[in-house]
Amino acid sequence: MLVNGKHYRTIWLKENDDSIVQIIDQRWLPHKFVIEDLKTVDDVAKAIKDMHVRGAGLIGAAAGYGMYLAALNGDDVREASGKLKATRPTAVNLAWACDRQLKAIDSSKDKIGTAKKTAKEIANDDAEFCRRIGENGAKIIEEISRRKNGETVNILTHCNAGWLAFVDYGSATAPIYSAHDRGIKIHVWVDETRPRNQGARLTAWELGQHGVPHTVIPDNVGGHLMQHGKVDMVIVGSDRTTRTGDVANKIGTYLKALAANDNNVPFYVALPSSSFDWIKRDGVKEIPIEERGGEEVRFIQGLHDGEIKKVLLTPEKSNTANYAFDVTPSRLVTGLITERGICDASEEGILELFPEHSKD
Repeated sequence: MLVNGKHYRTIWLKENDDSIVQIIDQRWLPHKFVIEDLKTVDDVAKAIKDMHVRGAGLIGAAAGYGMYLAALNGDDVREASGKLKATRPTAVNLAWACDRQLKAIDSSKDKIGTAKKTAKEIANDDAEFCRRIGENGAKIIEEISRRKNGETVNILTHCNAGWLAFVDYGSATAPIYSAHDRGIKIHVWVDETRPRNQGARLTAWELGQHGVPHTVIPDNVGGHLMQHGKVDMVIVGSDRTTRTGDVANKIGTYLKALAANDNNVPFYVALPSSSFDWIKRDGVKEIPIEERGGEEVRFIQGLHDGEIKKVLLTPEKSNTANYAFDVTPSRLVTGLITERGICDASEEGILELFPEHSKD
């Protein structure tokens, strides 16, 4: 992904100093581009919990680098794994990355070297899988464009399942970037995604950096647009998808899926294989849903007079509830876009692409 013409990933080892992991601190976007240094596993845990980094793939990559820093600094890696896993309970990539590191470290005499190598592999795999998701998903956009005789394809997305949520390319945005780069006319409706406004702040910013036409809308506008034929398809990401195709994603995704279903708008979910939970079958009953602090609901952050400030939205004594995710049942999902191809949101469809998990 380019930022002011320069290529960045969302996480990397500092040049000439492999003891420091660097990230883009997403709390300040789109108004400030801040690079933060992480030196310990505690730094990484805080960055994940307080959402300096966020998004399924990036959380996994950050956890991989956190395990490397733990090994480098002589920490107990199992204790470090537990600390990282406790930061965000819904996204399965986090636990997957920690477990991958533990397995690699346990089987090696060179703990530090192996942890570093594995962290880089996790990050590189994430970027490559997202690139392939882009190629596979672009075929869907291309077909819609063909049916519309080259007219603009209008895509609605929710939250930020973009480059900033992964190491590069993104999941839901990867097909958009790929199709745009092929010359297909695209316009993206960007849900603001309250309460942290990842759509308005992050998705809109990165689409702008890539030159993709887009319009930011309040969260509840999507259904209206679908009723009036202004949405050709919906693409969202996933923090955890069951082996049966139920999808946990940012709160509000389920409502978009219901609206899409009611208006015969195709609803796709883009995800790398690291976001599958091969054990759970009933997403509504089994996927843990993170509840975050009420201050995210009560306050909103923005730029005022050149300074980033928070302002109070609600009455001071009003109670708040802040569920961070919801689950979209597989029956509402048109298809899953993965690095191996596109499949039905069903156990049969998923296992056709990932037969090695048939006995999990």
